[in-house]
Amino acid sequence: MAKGVYNVPAPVNEPVKQYAPGSAERAELEVKLKEMKSEEIEIPMFIGGEEVKTGNLVSISPPHDHQHILGHYHLGDKSHVIQAIDAAMAAKENWANMEWEHRASIFLKAADLLAGPFRQAINASTMLCQSKNAFQAEIDAACELIDFLKFNVQYMTDIYKQQPDSAPGMWNRVEHRPLEGFVFAVTPFNFTSIAANLCAAPAMMGNTIVWKAADTQIYSAKVLMDLFKEAGVPDGVINLIHVDGPEAGEVVFNHPDFAGFHFTGSTGVFQDIWKTVGGNIHKYKTYPRIVGETGGKDFIMAHKSADAKALATAIIRGSFEFQGQKCSAASRAYIPDNIWEEVKGYVLEDLATIKMGDVEDFGNFVNAVISERSFDKITSYIESAKTDADAEVIAGGGTDKSKGYFIEPTVIVAKDPMYATMCEELFGPVITIHVYEADKFEEMLDIVDSTSIYALTGAIFAQDRYAIELGSKKLVHAAGNYYINDKPTGAVVGQQPFGGARGSGTNDKAGSMINLLRWVSPRTIKETFVPAKDYRYPFLGESTLGCS
Repeated sequence: MAKGVYNVPAPVNEPVKQYAPGSAERAELEVKLKEMKSEEIEIPMFIGGEEVKTGNLVSISPPHDHQHILGHYHLGDKSHVIQAIDAAMAAKENWANMEWEHRASIFLKAADLLAGPFRQAINASTMLCQSKNAFQAEIDAACELIDFLKFNVQYMTDIYKQQPDSAPGMWNRVEHRPLEGFVFAVTPFNFTSIAANLCAAPAMMGNTIVWKAADTQIYSAKVLMDLFKEAGVPDGVINLIHVDGPEAGEVVFNHPDFAGFHFTGSTGVFQDIWKTVGGNIHKYKTYPRIVGETGGKDFIMAHKSADAKALATAIIRGSFEFQGQKCSAASRAYIPDNIWEEVKGYVLEDLATIKMGDVEDFGNFVNAVISERSFDKITSYIESAKTDADAEVIAGGGTDKSKGYFIEPTVIVAKDPMYATMCEELFGPVITIHVYEADKFEEMLDIVDSTSIYALTGAIFAQDRYAIELGSKKLVHAAGNYYINDKPTGAVVGQQPFGGARGSGTNDKAGSMINLLRWVSPRTIKETFVPAKDYRYPFLGESTLGCS
């Protein structure tokens, strides 16, 4: 069989379609939205290439129209987790032994399918069941996932190319083996691209996957499984189960072949799972790789020299796009009193123009939060702030769940920088602002750094370069993704690898080679061409020097 050292197509970030009125992509998406909304589908589990149905059906509804039924998914149990693990292990040998260029081809094909025939299906499914507007769906479900797939293929080849030096008479080489066992992927509702990448990144490196998607993302997860199948991912490589989290965990984290955990979700859940894995460490064949991106309490820190209009725009976009449900969304801001009134004026002016409602109305900037549970939690914080002497709601604050889970973009001003909504993760369209004395910038940097357990994203706004330098140094551990004069959201694959530390995760940087390295176990091989045939080293020879 012919062999070669292959160069993969150079990855380029997928251009973002704008969905402007009259555009072809807008017309296509509107048709797809109507088509998918008019259908009521049944979503099985996908195990070993088979569609598995239990008859235990759970309904799926749009967050912005919770009385409408998009379909139902089949709820599984522990037996289906076992079945998925068995399928992953059965598929493992052939998948791991497949030449890397064929694995690369599969995921490059998936990227091109997503850029073409699957684009509006993945966008529409994300809009309908995760309540993203057209632009937010496009940058997530289409563009970011295309970028993940293409750039990860390049990173995979870069990893394989990394080889050690060889001294004369020998040849040293390293092979990057997939992990010995299966990888368990638990994925969030808020980014369709993250859900796919948490499966695809380990799979690309030769691993097989058991995937549990968030219940509120199962609708678009089904489109992803269709995409993977069309691209040629073999049966059993990615197995999608719909099982209650603790029930799935009880099986997975007690299984001897558990080799890796790829997670995006809450800090509490991740910490509990880490403890469980630690307690069961003696049960596993290998030490499992644990990779997680968890919570955030992301900040915007402004200096007295900041551009007020740019700062206000960053607050609006960073806090309220996708209803503040991005892991990176700005949820606390620190603004000096010398520019506060100007910034406040711009923020209120912008908020007065923002529309909220159904995703099918492309004029809506804000849509619904993901669930009633989320709605109730966020609403409770807003209502407390309305009556609290230490806080003032200066914009928004309205909520309504009669048709969908709608919360107005809300701005709270807190007297105390340690006020509850300055510290606790809300995951909704709420930002809390603390106005500080302009000359206390350095003191406020210390407060920003120490306020939260999280360290995911953060931004600093200043025109003064000394302030920018000081902020970057003082906040060195406060954010894994740090922005200067920009909002703290919108990381792009290949440009800003994403992830945070502290309570925000293991900082393994999705969208970079760093993440892919976690899914391989290197083997170093040394070959000696002419091996030694005498155990004696030269130093053992008799000395020619006489004794004095």
